[in-house]
Amino acid sequence: MKKINFIILGIFLVSVLVVSGCASNNGTTDLNNAVSGEKITVFKSPTCGCCIGWVAEMRKSGYNIEVKEMNDMSSIRSKYNIPSNMQSCHTAVVGDYFIEGHVPIEAVNKLLTEKPDVDGIALPRMPAGSPGMPGVKNSVWTIYTLNDGSSTNFMAI
Repeated sequence: MKKINFIILGIFLVSVLVVSGCASNNGTTDLNNAVSGEKITVFKSPTCGCCIGWVAEMRKSGYNIEVKEMNDMSSIRSKYNIPSNMQSCHTAVVGDYFIEGHVPIEAVNKLLTEKPDVDGIALPRMPAGSPGMPGVKNSVWTIYTLNDGSSTNFMAI
């Protein structure tokens, strides 16, 4: 009887590992090809918890993240010419692009895969349910491209 229980337990554990391995890929192979080993540097306030949530989501998706804490984000926003109506709580930089705010992973992947001729992308403010933000998604999120401070629609999620 004990041998049968161990066999059943073993089959169960192998099944869980196989399923979780398939589920955890989340397109990581495509993502790694898009990122090509580039590091994403996230500039954030030392006290911001939602930024930590966004960083965790990005790491979970396979990104290599470096966090730099700043007491005043205005110098980063000025450097990348991010207008006040497009700002959020953190700014990430990867290669020649910036990523402003709680931009969903799908939009980051699209940016790094398609490599459009833009300065960066932004999801203004801090919408409920976006990566790192508490709450439930209750509207369409419009992610914008920015070029020299001017914005156009990039995608809606």
